[in-house]
Amino acid sequence: MAAQQARYRQVVAELRRTIAEDGYGSGGRLPSEKSLAEQFDVSRGTVRQALAVLRSDGVVTSRRGTRRVVLDNPPLQDFAELTNFARWARSLGEHPGGIVIHQEQRTATLEEQQYLRLAPGDEVLWVLRLRMLSGRPVMMERTAYPKSVGELVAQMPADADSVTDLLAAQGLLFADADHTIDLVLAGTQDAEHLGCAVGGPLLRERRRSTDPAGVPVEWSDDRYLPGTVAFSVHNSLGSSALTRRRTS
Repeated sequence: MAAQQARYRQVVAELRRTIAEDGYGSGGRLPSEKSLAEQFDVSRGTVRQALAVLRSDGVVTSRRGTRRVVLDNPPLQDFAELTNFARWARSLGEHPGGIVIHQEQRTATLEEQQYLRLAPGDEVLWVLRLRMLSGRPVMMERTAYPKSVGELVAQMPADADSVTDLLAAQGLLFADADHTIDLVLAGTQDAEHLGCAVGGPLLRERRRSTDPAGVPVEWSDDRYLPGTVAFSVHNSLGSSALTRRRTS
């Protein structure tokens, strides 16, 4: 049962990604349930469950006897999609950028053990990365990866636009995420790279992402400059979605 639930969420994430990239066009029709089941190698029941989530979130609509139709400007992003800074940046017409400031293999902290389900003494790859929109610094990203994931991340270019996409290309998908959003004061590293004052306010999003089997793949602390991003939350019976948007 748990595997089936994880599978339908993965189908939801993949369909959202295709729709966001205009893969079916505004007002376009999705493939049939049979075609989608074959595409994702799942049962038609799993496809119906995924489509029900998309319909409840206002992404697609349908009438009896017709295929689902993509609505104009789907308003929501899946939790998994929120992890992808690069895709969000491109949706704004911005060029995403990133550069690794520092990374190291080290023993997991107590917090990392808790959120990544690690044992005392287990190692993580810890990465400090500056994220940019069209060359403008907007966010400092501090991410811890379990050793198996970290080995893949360590081989990636220091200026990779999207670690998430590169991991997906190697078969590691981000299916779900838990988010905590609060205010934090800028430290010395934040001030140096974001150009803000030490002690100045930053919007922080802490995130634990898991793969389709529910295994943690990252624990991240992302700190945004004020006025660069806001988050809105939508809840429904079918699902919840967290959307990142730019502010001015």
